Amino acid sequence: MAKKKPKRRTGFPPAVETPVAPQRISSTGQRPMRWGLIVLFLVISVGGTYLAIWLRQNDNSPRYTFKLIKKYPHDEKAFTQGLLFHDGFLWESTGRYGESTVRKIDLETGEILKQHSLDDNLFGEGMVQYGDRLIQLTWKAGKALVYDMDLNPIEEFSYPGEGWGLATDGNDLILSDGSSVLKFIDPETFDIKKPLRVLREGGVFVGQLNELEYAGGKIYANRYQWDLIYEIDINTGNVVGIIDLAGLWPLSERPADGVLNGIAVTQDMPPRMFVTGKLCPFIYEIELVRMDAR
Repeated sequence: MAKKKPKRRTGFPPAVETPVAPQRISSTGQRPMRWGLIVLFLVISVGGTYLAIWLRQNDNSPRYTFKLIKKYPHDEKAFTQGLLFHDGFLWESTGRYGESTVRKIDLETGEILKQHSLDDNLFGEGMVQYGDRLIQLTWKAGKALVYDMDLNPIEEFSYPGEGWGLATDGNDLILSDGSSVLKFIDPETFDIKKPLRVLREGGVFVGQLNELEYAGGKIYANRYQWDLIYEIDINTGNVVGIIDLAGLWPLSERPADGVLNGIAVTQDMPPRMFVTGKLCPFIYEIELVRMDAR
């Protein structure tokens, strides 16, 4: 998960995102006027806009909004990186150097029942419950921390690249690293078994995949800096649904680093879904509502 101050975004993302190169500043402090570059930029922008519109029109992925069921208290100082529901409790991984933890939380009261703090040189990331263990990623250290269900550290393992989110389908671990590729990892050897490229209709890569959850044959993924959750087919990597959470946590009520992050789905039938954010004072229980086709 990128740690820069986020540009919070809501709503459906453009199909094409074109980075803008930084402008050079003259010795007088004036930005040089380059008419040729301006014309070229306008042509690219207009063309990219029409292409984005065309691709979106050809993206028939189901879209969902939400019905708020209930709000529960949450530690507003928690830089939430991972969230899961197990055995009637919430389990949370939090980040930032010198502040990272793994926690067991009472859902109704928000009380932290148990907590283990990471070493100051580790930045906690996504977390998953696998069997009788909790496995927590770290951001840049390439180290995963394994705990028993009393949050006692029992072992560590290494993995290449960054760690952002972690989930399991019951057989493999599924890891995100902020790119458009998810990695399936053997939970015993911790070797990478296969990659899965995540695509929207039209062949558009979906980057910045962050916190993960798995339920009902689908991977749920927060997209960092967007109020969106993607439903991803675990076999193909295709986006099969887009959940728009705009307005759930109003932008006017967020601190500078406050972005939605954290998904927990219960094994109940029907399942319950909980979401939260970094530095968010609430855990939100929501019900998905299908939006009209556009």
